[in-house]
Amino acid sequence: SFAEIAFIRRQELLSLENEIAFNEAIVEEREKDIKEIHYDVQQIHEIYQDLAVLLHDQPISIDNIDKHIEESAASTGRAKEQLYKASKCSRSRSFWVSLGNLSDYLL
Repeated sequence: SFAEIAFIRRQELLSLENEIAFNEAIVEEREKDIKEIHYDVQQIHEIYQDLAVLLHDQPISIDNIDKHIEESAASTGRAKEQLYKASKCSRSRSFWVSLGNLSDYLL
């Protein structure tokens, strides 16, 4: 009968509409998941870029530290030499001043 055929067609149409709605929900959920993955990949990319900058700058920093250590060692060596010379000079002056004082006393 026509009513039965119409009822079956409505049931098929309703079933198809439900299936379409379900598929659309799945597609929306997958799109959301893809956007989250895309965001996460962008974050990871930024982390790798930051890491690359740090790794690129690190040898420069290490070279600067090495340079400063070498300069400090050289400065310390020069300062030690100057202190030694100053000490010798001071002792020599003290000797001459003492000798001068002694000669003034004796005369």
